[in-house]
Amino acid sequence: MRLPLLNREDPGAVDIEQVKKMVDLFIEKGFTYFDTAWMYCGFNSEKVVKEALVSRYPRDRFTLATKMHAGYFNTKEEREQVFEQQRVKTGAEYFDYYLLHGISANSYEKHEKFDSFGWLREKKEQGFVKHMGFSFHDSAQLLDRILTAHPDMEFVQLQINYLDWESPWIQSRECYEVAVKHGVPVIVMEPVKGGTLASVPKEAERLFKEAAPEMSVSSWAVRFAASLDNVMMVLSGMSNLEQLEDNVGYMEDFRPLNQEEQELVKKASDIICSSIAVPCTGCSYCTDGCPMKIAIPQYFSLYNEDMRETEDKGWTANQSFYKQLTETFGKAGDCIGCGQCEGICPQHLPIIRHLKAVSEYYDK
Repeated sequence: MRLPLLNREDPGAVDIEQVKKMVDLFIEKGFTYFDTAWMYCGFNSEKVVKEALVSRYPRDRFTLATKMHAGYFNTKEEREQVFEQQRVKTGAEYFDYYLLHGISANSYEKHEKFDSFGWLREKKEQGFVKHMGFSFHDSAQLLDRILTAHPDMEFVQLQINYLDWESPWIQSRECYEVAVKHGVPVIVMEPVKGGTLASVPKEAERLFKEAAPEMSVSSWAVRFAASLDNVMMVLSGMSNLEQLEDNVGYMEDFRPLNQEEQELVKKASDIICSSIAVPCTGCSYCTDGCPMKIAIPQYFSLYNEDMRETEDKGWTANQSFYKQLTETFGKAGDCIGCGQCEGICPQHLPIIRHLKAVSEYYDK
């Protein structure tokens, strides 16, 4: 989802040559799991998988996962068309892991209406899918209901990180505990919360560096997720070769967090929570259908950075960055309040209200 780009304003302009180097190092270090989806990187991610991975390595050298999102089909025929296009785009004969993508209360109703769980079982029986599961963005109560109704699901992908662990909205811990109760292995997504936990306030960074000067800030977040029992995989979106080198460096010989480190992470979480204006992960699900073409995640990122500065900061470079973005995208103040972004946001953010705050800060 966060592959390196040649043009930051074009999510489909993936730097293929850098991705190839990343793939090569990843596999060289003994790692195999690659996660993509239909809409990632401006609908280009699955094609990149074919060019950088599938066409360059034997099928038994890698593990491939992709997904079916309810927003991209309205009939059983359309769902089948998307699946067949995914096979063509990736060049894969089969998918090791296949997910019903980003299930929430609304999309779950649609998946049940079109019997997506039964359809996924058929794909497994036909040999096109080796392991079936779903990714999830909703309450622990709904997760319990789904796993009770579909006990044959082989894994569930959850948003888990130390910042969201006790969040009443994301419910990381509660959802994790539901999966444990059902005996369903967990794949972790957003362990670094879209980069939020790679660039933390100075006070939190100081805690980490004093404890382990040689370790990156983001490593604490990935290790937190990987230290949990019943976690089978931790996904980390990597945007350049340096990030990949860092991740494989400490995961190649993984060491779980000890009790003292767990307590340090909790302290850092408290510090970070007090500094984030908009807890956006930058997934960009909200932008695809925005009628005003507003660069929502980019604006939130700039706004968060400025809100972490001192009150008397005056002018910041982010104000220029914002102006540059508005030459291509709609301004924050152009929001018409249609609400499509809030309906699809995995974090359940009040995006319209946050955009008003961003507009008040930058547009004036």
